[in-house]
Amino acid sequence: MKNWIWLFLLLCAALGVSLFTGVRSISLDQALQAFIAPDNTDPVHVALLYVRFPRVIAGLVCGAALGAAGMAMQALTRNPLADPGILGVNAGAAFAVTIGALLAGRADGALLAFLAFPGAAAASVAVFALGGGLRGNASPVRLTLTGAALSALLVSVVTALVLMRGETLEVVRFWVVGSLAEARTRPLLVMSIGAVAGGAVLLAVATKLEALALGETLSRGLGTRPRQVQAAVLVAVTLLTGAAVAIAGPIAFLGLMVPPIARRIAGASLRPGILASAMLGAAVLLLADVAGRLLFAPAEIQAGIMTALIGGPVFVLLARRLSPGAIA
Repeated sequence: MKNWIWLFLLLCAALGVSLFTGVRSISLDQALQAFIAPDNTDPVHVALLYVRFPRVIAGLVCGAALGAAGMAMQALTRNPLADPGILGVNAGAAFAVTIGALLAGRADGALLAFLAFPGAAAASVAVFALGGGLRGNASPVRLTLTGAALSALLVSVVTALVLMRGETLEVVRFWVVGSLAEARTRPLLVMSIGAVAGGAVLLAVATKLEALALGETLSRGLGTRPRQVQAAVLVAVTLLTGAAVAIAGPIAFLGLMVPPIARRIAGASLRPGILASAMLGAAVLLLADVAGRLLFAPAEIQAGIMTALIGGPVFVLLARRLSPGAIA
């Protein structure tokens, strides 16, 4: 219980720091006044309501979604180094955005977001189908290898398209880094609903996913249907990661580094672990975004770069601590 209290306090602190801290600091009195009696002629009110508040909501949704999706992917593949991008979600979204930029030119953020979500979903469906899901033999190793191969293929295609059509470089370059800066131009409400739906599906199948980790033979004996459970988890991960990618672009390493810490907080049970991972993911992303805003202010480092700077060493540390047989 003590760990949960500290985690809740960390999330509250991250929300407060993200909302009140920046190039221009905002006091609690100014914030209350902005929400109670907003004045569009006051630059503090404008900055809080139309820049920081959407950014905080975006960080909360994206961080929670990626944290929960990371926990689900590591449970599904039985691989502690798994990340939501392992399903090709990020690569599929990037491919869809690139095609959209080629066809529509400098499209607005909302259009790119709506393109990113179906791209992410299509990539997940392709991985499930090519990995043997339609035949009922989609093992964790097969899904992992299929996702890695599809990601490499799509990234290569995106790179080729960008090199062939230079006018898409600026759009794609900014989007693929991952940032919360354009949150106010993204469909936050729609994507938040998608993320909540994905989280609900994931929590509903959490106990069956735990049974699946015992092996297909034993899980079938316990009444679990591996094919249906895998499909449900992939749908949940697609909704979670697709919503996050649509709002902020691909945020690297967050779904990798958060679950191991969440397991220390919540224990081995998957459902509490998903909740802890969601809360921790939101806190980490918000704090990374604040650090990116303040480190070289008034210039800004995108949140995706900050999480990569943190996640890279964490990935190496996790890999060094794994035993040779730790990855199923």
